[in-house]
Amino acid sequence: MNVHDTTSAAVLEQLRRRPADGRRILFTGATIVTMDPDLGIIEHGDLLVEGDTITAIGSDLNAGDAVVVDATGTILTPGFVDTHRHAWEAQLRRIMPDVDDLGGYVMSTLAGHATVYRPEDMYTGTKLAALTAIDSGITTMLDFSHNSRTREHSDAAIGALRDTGIRGVHASMGPHFGEWDRQWPGDLARIKDQYFSSDDQLLTLRLATLATDEIAGPVLAYGPELARVAADLGIGVSVDAVFGASSSEAILRWAKDGILNPGVTLIHATGLTSEAWQAMGQTGTTVALAPTSDAQIGLETAIPAVDEALSVGIRPGLSIDVEVALASDMFTQMRALHAIQRMRAVNAAYGTDQQPHRITTHDVLDFATLQGARTNGLAAVTGSLTPGKKADLLAIRAEDINNMPLNDPIGTVVLGSDARNISAVLVNGEPRKWNGNVLDVDLSALRGEVRASREYVLNTPAA
Repeated sequence: MNVHDTTSAAVLEQLRRRPADGRRILFTGATIVTMDPDLGIIEHGDLLVEGDTITAIGSDLNAGDAVVVDATGTILTPGFVDTHRHAWEAQLRRIMPDVDDLGGYVMSTLAGHATVYRPEDMYTGTKLAALTAIDSGITTMLDFSHNSRTREHSDAAIGALRDTGIRGVHASMGPHFGEWDRQWPGDLARIKDQYFSSDDQLLTLRLATLATDEIAGPVLAYGPELARVAADLGIGVSVDAVFGASSSEAILRWAKDGILNPGVTLIHATGLTSEAWQAMGQTGTTVALAPTSDAQIGLETAIPAVDEALSVGIRPGLSIDVEVALASDMFTQMRALHAIQRMRAVNAAYGTDQQPHRITTHDVLDFATLQGARTNGLAAVTGSLTPGKKADLLAIRAEDINNMPLNDPIGTVVLGSDARNISAVLVNGEPRKWNGNVLDVDLSALRGEVRASREYVLNTPAA
């Protein structure tokens, strides 16, 4: 037994020789951070995967005919859940790292580069984002795909999620600017029939929309008409650009109209009124925070609204948002939120006899896993290491130089680890990263594809 079995090519070969639906994998000797409130943390624990499902967690489980993976020296955690990323933009990564404000992003990316995207560019950007997500431990990604200019653009984005093997949520929306076929939202019925006919599959569908008509006009703004489209299709709704006075007023209208509910996710939620937050809390509406986006781009107050959410009983999910200006991984989101909230809490109590109300590393890991799954409508499927849920999990090396010695497993995941420490990623029971490498990716070919798409997008005048 050694600490390197999650880096062993021989173990991976054993796994891949067995049919996926009949495969049994037993991870042994790990520190298991389940994020299940009833199971907690299990030291020197075992975890059994059968097919695509976690079937048992405990100590000294019977291996039977399972492939045994010695996970001694690793932390097993649920895969992270990204609740909002504009994946199609990935080939434009960090093109504007010091973006000044939302208007700068909108005019450069949405009114500029987005207008020349072809279906193949949608595919390339979405694929690159999904593979990067897997590499950094994100096993579920909601792709807020708001550049659906034609049916083919939507098909390409969905195809990219499918081809990477990520647990993907395709949230479809028409583009803000430029020429497009106006096929959205009518095309959602075809998309659902063609790609999302089963409830038991790796990909799911949502309707994506904006909070108000300020940026792109009334067609893309949430209201009774789009709520009916989502209800008729039986899908959830993700609402972006939720901030400020106009969004607060819209939230109160939605509550009055009965179109706020747990199937609706409001993204950002910065600078909202207390009345809007009360309406969100009372209706069970979910919230996706984007900690680095809010702070770096400066969205309304520029402060991630975690305190406001918690005050009305909402435990939010976390998200990446736009890679044109931001980091791509969930470790950064957890650390940014943890630091910003604790700074604000201490600052608010400074010079008084009040005690700061600080969130913990457990809180932000909960937001990045179980609450993210709930926000995406997938709490019964993923987000915790719970028998009966799908096997979306990470093996994080706790004995690497930046993590040793292991004193607090949650603290190590949140504050110590990064993508280099992830030795294995399973999505739906299938190994997607092993020995620190994303599997089944021709990096040379991918580089060529990404560069070609970037050069086309950057050198083609905006439509």
